[in-house]
Amino acid sequence: MTHRGSMVHRQVTQRSIKSPSDVVGIGLHTGRKIRMQILPAPADTGITFIRTDLDGAAIALGPSNSTPRARISRADHATTLSGDGFSISTVEHLMAALRGLGVDNATIRLSGDEVPIMDGSAAPFVFLLKEAGLKDLGVPRKMMVLNRSVGVLDGDREVTIYPADHFRITYTIDFNHPAIGRQSLSRSVDERTFVNELAPARTFCLLKDVHLLRQRGLAMGGSLSNAVVVGDTGPLNNLRFPDEFVRHKALDLIGDLALLGHPIVGHVVAYKAGHEMNSRLLNQLMDQPDAWILTAAAPQPVVAAQALAGATAATGVAAL
Repeated sequence: MTHRGSMVHRQVTQRSIKSPSDVVGIGLHTGRKIRMQILPAPADTGITFIRTDLDGAAIALGPSNSTPRARISRADHATTLSGDGFSISTVEHLMAALRGLGVDNATIRLSGDEVPIMDGSAAPFVFLLKEAGLKDLGVPRKMMVLNRSVGVLDGDREVTIYPADHFRITYTIDFNHPAIGRQSLSRSVDERTFVNELAPARTFCLLKDVHLLRQRGLAMGGSLSNAVVVGDTGPLNNLRFPDEFVRHKALDLIGDLALLGHPIVGHVVAYKAGHEMNSRLLNQLMDQPDAWILTAAAPQPVVAAQALAGATAATGVAAL
């Protein structure tokens, strides 16, 4: 973890991957077998999803003008993007891995409508991207830098992003279940902390909810090999971290924020949030362009700021 006053390296040029990566997996919600290819892409093209089963129908994230801008059409239990009459779901773990490794440009080819769930975390995607190799494209990277706070409040739930000199997440969950309960974390997120502390955290669900989810056509591919399932007395499979649940929520948040198409410089504070709240935060950011600027990344490491006074005090979470 990154401590107060430690150095946080800021990537200053855009990246892609060196060679293609290919994997076949199961869709968490559809239960169908999906082939996914991750291909290199030029600078300033962003992340583009292509449905190979639909004659190349595409959704682009970032500066490309050749395909329609992606929009989130569904955000319950997963993040779904919609194009012109088609969709691609469960993109958040892959998007988190791309953002966590600083991959700004890549083409994702899918043989169906869902990104494979793999083991329920972002770690397999991190492995695939590292195996393909990371390539510096030599083109300046633009960052979305907050100059004032933007947030969403809904009852006691909240997700707000505050100005900061680096990317940080403070997240608290509070489940009415003895095996989960209240968990909190606060991390300055760079490639190292993402890979080691957040990427391995798996998606989770309560055993009592599985039947209801499947009645709704969700979690059809779910199993103990790709999710932490929590029964009345505790998890049915072993945890990777004592606080794996809140770590996974932070992972989801990183993946959802990556849909903006640019890395964020700011401190995100979330309390009992989730995909739907994250989606609303993205909409607020897009609706308030005066709250941020796009600027080239600073060429030197930046010093991690002391915990933001109002944000950290409000959550009661100690900076780590």
